[in-house]
Amino acid sequence: MILFFVFEGATVGLISIWFAFGAIAAFIASLLHAPLWLTIVLFVLVSAVCLFFTRPLAKRYLDSKKRPTNADRVLEMTGVVTEAIDNLHDVGAVSIGGKVWTARSMSGKPIAKDEFVRPMRIEGVKLIVLPLDDAVKLEEDDFEEDI
Repeated sequence: MILFFVFEGATVGLISIWFAFGAIAAFIASLLHAPLWLTIVLFVLVSAVCLFFTRPLAKRYLDSKKRPTNADRVLEMTGVVTEAIDNLHDVGAVSIGGKVWTARSMSGKPIAKDEFVRPMRIEGVKLIVLPLDDAVKLEEDDFEEDI
């Protein structure tokens, strides 16, 4: 019982608290001179009941909700290439959301200046982009596969 509480205190999430409550029930049963099989059954039963009823609540409140950061918001926007993107020469920039980002082509193909692009992901301080037409086709293909 003590080990379960120590372990629970050392972790961030609710990992072993259910077993600690099961151990309390088993401990009380043993203090009342219950047979060993009954203390084991109480431990398992109380642990399972606590786990079943509280885990969904604990998961809902302990799981941090993912909120997009300012950087993540650009993934939903369209940008304009301000410096031609060429992965081989390690050059390229995109203006998006009022900021200029270093950019690389997701497909590896060069992208001309003034072309519209869609950011697909962020790697460090670089946007990995696709030309808008290619990104729209990719999204349409994903949509058709979902159907």
